[in-house]
Amino acid sequence: MIDLTICSDLVERVLTGFLASEIRRQGFQRALVGLSGGIDSALSCILAARALGPSNVLAVRMPYRTSSPDSLEDAQRVIEITGVQSVTIPITEMVEPLFARFPEMSAMRRGNIMARARMVVLYDQSAAFDGLVVGTGNKTEILLGYTTLYGDSACALNPLGDLYKTQVRQLARDLGAPQSVLQKPPSADLWAGQTDEAELGFTYAEVDALLYLLVDQRYTPEQCVQAGFAEDFVQRVVRRIQRNQFKRVLPPIAKLGNRTVGYDFLYLRDWGT
Repeated sequence: MIDLTICSDLVERVLTGFLASEIRRQGFQRALVGLSGGIDSALSCILAARALGPSNVLAVRMPYRTSSPDSLEDAQRVIEITGVQSVTIPITEMVEPLFARFPEMSAMRRGNIMARARMVVLYDQSAAFDGLVVGTGNKTEILLGYTTLYGDSACALNPLGDLYKTQVRQLARDLGAPQSVLQKPPSADLWAGQTDEAELGFTYAEVDALLYLLVDQRYTPEQCVQAGFAEDFVQRVVRRIQRNQFKRVLPPIAKLGNRTVGYDFLYLRDWGT
């Protein structure tokens, strides 16, 4: 049995310190969170409010016309328990002209468009609010590539990126996230009935344990099979990690000079901080 339990008090101190120091180091005092009503964005909002103070955090709700009413209500509960500022900006009128132009569009394409439209809204609000966008992606999603490039993966900084989904759930519970948020099935709420685990084909608890061995403990796939994981499951997860590496790095630049961004231009002294 693999135990992914964290010390919530310590993790909270680290993550709120990270948010406060990184945001202020960039010359900002405020932050924004795209608040979906799910557990990840709820936790990011709670952490940002504790790090910067509620008045310095803006929660942005961006529903589509088919978004679950429960999601809006759950997001409102997070707004109320944190005391952050909030605004609701529907994206329906932004995305539907493109949907209408391509009526054969798949659910995945529609979902990616909605995710990117939400980031357009969020970054516009960041300019209006004079704050940085706080990410909501967890380690499980990042490793599996279960994210939309320039959509929900876009942010200025991310407090959750080194927490597996099961650890996000524990920390959110320990920091007082609403019960309705904690109990609902994980979902990007991009179309009716969509859930993360149904789309992935396995549970977060199953894949988190495997990812911990593969990534944190540096097990080989063969060692994971020996540890009790089904071989086809291990291979499927390994392929996802490999296939989605491009989502975890900046676009590669063809190297021509002596000091190329991403290769040689890397250090703190280069950043002026």
